[in-house]
Amino acid sequence: MRLTLAYSPCPNDTFAFHAMVHSLVDCEGLTFDVNLMDIETLNKSSAEGVYDICKLSYHAYCHLADKYIMLRAGSALGFNNGPLLVAKKGYPLFPEKGAIDMEQLSRSVTAIPGEKTTAALLLKIFFPEIKKTEPLVFSEIEDAVLTGRYSSGVLIHESRFTYSEKGLCKIADLGDLWHKRYSLPIPLGGIAIRRSIDSETQQRVNRILKRSIEFAFKNPHLSVEYSRIHAREMEINVLQKHIKLFVNQYSVDISEEGERAVETLYRSASEIFPLSYTKESLFIL
Repeated sequence: MRLTLAYSPCPNDTFAFHAMVHSLVDCEGLTFDVNLMDIETLNKSSAEGVYDICKLSYHAYCHLADKYIMLRAGSALGFNNGPLLVAKKGYPLFPEKGAIDMEQLSRSVTAIPGEKTTAALLLKIFFPEIKKTEPLVFSEIEDAVLTGRYSSGVLIHESRFTYSEKGLCKIADLGDLWHKRYSLPIPLGGIAIRRSIDSETQQRVNRILKRSIEFAFKNPHLSVEYSRIHAREMEINVLQKHIKLFVNQYSVDISEEGERAVETLYRSASEIFPLSYTKESLFIL
């Protein structure tokens, strides 16, 4: 059986999928047509039902749980690794050392890495006073804030390791705020599969992806090299930090704690947006 598969070129995804898409593990007779694209393009494509298996922001998944169900393998969860709300050093948002002018922040436009990213949802949860946002490709946000196009921006992926040296300062770590409020890992993204695909095939895909991640942990030099080909930040130390932060025990299996985190995010989203799909499990059994 051939299935369409889409994920992002970010190091955590390429590291996880390397062995699977190169048939370095038992793929149980399945083959995959692979597509790589940024996370917001994945979110939009999935809303149109383009792919059988796809990486999704957990925010986007809240709106698509009627079409897709999450695999237990492949998720990006963790503590203190959430999106960062940043501004340019010396910007008027900081009238005093360590203080934030919340009134000015509420009047300003904040760049976000897509309307359906988990970063955008977390911004709504923790900074409801920010009403004006504009989506950009995640890789453009650093420069857009540095050049003054936007007073602030929400960074994801590799940018969390490079923003300070480029002249940006942190207003808040949205993942840290999440952990302080809920004492749960922050659910950023996961791997979804069509609900219309039979459960046996769903389980096969989950087993294959789990093997692929375990292969990457055992053979990091091979999978890191594949990640390096696609990574925006090519410095190996940045790439390795990214993988270490976002590929962890929750990536092998979401666990009960991880499921609670996703369910908590779902409930938080339902308080902001109308969500109709709540009756069935969010994860394959």
